[in-house]
Formats: sequence, C-alpha cells, structure tokens
Amino acid sequence: MSVLAAERIKLLTTRSPWWCTAIALVLSVGLASLIAYGSNQTGPEGQTFELTVSGTQAGGVLLGLSVIMIMATLAVTTEYRFGVIRTTFQATPGRSTVLLTKALLLGVVAAVIGEVIAFGSLLVARLVRGGGLPLATSADWRATAGLGLVYGLAAVLAVAVGALLRQSAGAVALLLLFPLAVENLVQLIPRIGDDLHTWMPFVNANRFLDQAPVGDTLGPWGSLGYFAVVVAVVLGLALVVVNRRDA
Repeated sequence: MSVLAAERIKLLTTRSPWWCTAIALVLSVGLASLIAYGSNQTGPEGQTFELTVSGTQAGGVLLGLSVIMIMATLAVTTEYRFGVIRTTFQATPGRSTVLLTKALLLGVVAAVIGEVIAFGSLLVARLVRGGGLPLATSADWRATAGLGLVYGLAAVLAVAVGALLRQSAGAVALLLLFPLAVENLVQLIPRIGDDLHTWMPFVNANRFLDQAPVGDTLGPWGSLGYFAVVVAVVLGLALVVVNRRDA
C-alpha cells in the first residue's frame, strides 16, 4: 500500500495529468456537442444525419483516448528523464512491484476519466439535440460505459510502452501512430493485409465499442478480451526488460 500511496502522490502532485485530463475532456465532449449540433441541421439537398449513442463517443475514442495514453506513458518516461526512477527502485524492493503499481493506478484513473468522458459526451449531446439518445440496448451501454474499460487497458499499455522505450518522444509517437496510421497501413500488405488488420489491438478495442466497421470475428467481448491479452503480453515484456537492464 505504501508503494501505491507513493505513486498516487507522484501522479496527483504533477501538472501534466491534470492538463491531460482537462484536454481530453474538453476535446471529447466538445466534439460530441459539435456532432450533435450537426445532426440537428439539414443539408443543402435536404439530407439529414442520424446521430446514435455510439456516434456521441467518437471524440472519446479518437481524441480523448490518445491524450490519456500520452498521460500514462509520461508518468513513466518522465521519471526516467529526470532520473527519479533510480530513487524509486532504491526505495522499493521489487521493480515489478513499482511497474505493476503504476499500471494499476494509471489504469484505474484512466477508466474513471473514460466513464466521465463517455457519459459527459452523451449528456451534452442530449442537451444540444433537446433530448433523445436513450441507452436502450446492450450495444448502447457497451459503447458508453465500455469506454472506461478501453481507457483503463490503453493506459496500462501506455505504461508498458513507456517502460520499454523510456523516452517520451518515442513512446508518444508510437502510441499515436500505431492506432492512427500503422493499423490502417497494414491493410495495404498484399494478400495478408486484411487478415492482419482484423487482429490489430486497437481495431479490436474499437470493435468492442462498435466504432469500427470491421468483421465480427470474436464478438464484442471477445474483441475486448483479445485487446486485454495484447496489453498483458506487452506489460509482461516490460516487466522482464525493466528487471534486466539498468535504471
């Protein structure tokens, strides 16, 4: 518990987590309000846009998730940058305990932020539209309440990537480019591209939230489980590397 208390103090007494949380909240909820406003408008040829519960969470998936992963990886790489990690490892018997505690703390914090963003986006969209958008189906609940689960797992993944790379620029670039570019470019590989794309981690996270129009190989909860397995594998690799190399 003392390790958890120490990590909690380090996280909450620095400015970057608060700024990242505020930015993620403003971007996600702001985009939800713009989408809801657009759904109330009629196009030049009379066309309309039907907004769904899942559609209100687009900002949380596209923008908020990226910001929260940056927050999680900075919680690790900043300690390496300023050499604080050496003091942390000297004060705590096991390096694995430190990394697992960081992952647990960042995962829980990110999950809470994800839930606030998800229900905040839905509430704002309802206010802009003047009502509607009920949580009527299990898919609606999964698209909304499930955002916290994806945020929590993504934060753990970001902590693991930060521990592996130890450099903020490299870790942030990888976490942003992989879901936004690499996973889509994989489809360009001849013959096996589409099959590889189906098994990309963030594709499966989006499939759980019903944000990506891809094949339903595992089902929503199976896709989340696959994403969790990928996160566990990367975290396990980070534990091995952190224990073997110098701080």
